[in-house]
Amino acid sequence: MTTLGTPLSPHATKVMLLGSGELGKEVLIALQRLGVETIAVDRYENAPGQQVAHHARTITMSDSAQLKALIEAERPHLVVPEIEAIATPMLEELEAAGTVRVIPTARAARLTMDREGIRVLAAETLGLPTSPYKFCDSLEELQAAIDGGIGYPCVVKPVMSSSGKGQSKIDGPADVQKAWDYAMAGGRVSHGRVIVEGFIDFDYEITQLTVRSVGADGQIVTSFCDPIGHVQVSGDYVESWQPHPMHPAALEKSRQIAKAVTDNLGGQGLFGVELFVKGEQVWFSEVSPRPHDTGLVTLCTQHQSEFELHARAILGLPVDTSLRNPGASAVIYGGVDAVGIVFDGVEEALRVPDTDLRLFGKPESFTKRRMGVALARATDVDTARSNAKLAASKVKPRKAQG
Repeated sequence: MTTLGTPLSPHATKVMLLGSGELGKEVLIALQRLGVETIAVDRYENAPGQQVAHHARTITMSDSAQLKALIEAERPHLVVPEIEAIATPMLEELEAAGTVRVIPTARAARLTMDREGIRVLAAETLGLPTSPYKFCDSLEELQAAIDGGIGYPCVVKPVMSSSGKGQSKIDGPADVQKAWDYAMAGGRVSHGRVIVEGFIDFDYEITQLTVRSVGADGQIVTSFCDPIGHVQVSGDYVESWQPHPMHPAALEKSRQIAKAVTDNLGGQGLFGVELFVKGEQVWFSEVSPRPHDTGLVTLCTQHQSEFELHARAILGLPVDTSLRNPGASAVIYGGVDAVGIVFDGVEEALRVPDTDLRLFGKPESFTKRRMGVALARATDVDTARSNAKLAASKVKPRKAQG
């Protein structure tokens, strides 16, 4: 039985989020609606989640000593990693000592923190279908891997990065140096290692949101949301929609793959499993043990968004993954490099039928930084996609005057 306390009281249920961007912000809001005391941690001050949490803390989360000191000082019941750049060996140490429970588990956080751990688990331990791949520690190794069988086109990614940073497609020898340099600049932790993947000729890619929660009998049950389709540019999501139409056999394979991976990772919570699909064939791509950026669409499509599902699952509460209506999301980029930007066109955007906005409140804007998202619900996905993109296009970020 789950017992929840009262925030800011001696009996509070305390949850600490490591990473407090736009996804973490929505998880924090979902937790607060259930009366949870929240601690938002990030590497910079006034991160989106820090603006809504009970407590805001700013540390270098990849620094083991800082991370340990903070967790021991705050004594949260749960620690919820929301980004990759965290000192996961320290989380494993603290979990083993019984100091804290890590979501979904400290092992899962470590394995999914870098692409190497999760790819080896999926392809070599679980035997799941993936693209051909090699890990490379230098430009020379990258070229040798491509020449030795990966071939062109191929995709290069840092073993540790987020939201597609440092990821690029290589079409021929002229692109290799540029891809290596881009990967080195985009990695969360600079240790000069990349994964190069053979290119799969897929029809589309989906995110299969998968939830491990506690059932009525006290046992872990696995639930699935309707598949989410998405468009990526340079590895970064720019729009998503739900549901994405799939052949029944491909949907079944997607869920079998998602369950195999999440069963192995264990624990409770929501996982974003990324898959490539061609006809009835499905390949595993990546998994995040947390809400996924493409899942922002669930804010307008599901009875419980991915953030509410994550909050409920980690607290041991029942979940409902059912779809309410089709919908879509479209990213709003900063467009400028500036601190404390302002947004014009919000009124015009919200005049588009059945739309909503989330402006994330990031203190600093970059040209290609995701600063908000437009959401649209409709009776069909095509209408929702059109309206979401239209609403997003009407929001005009700019530098503040004076």
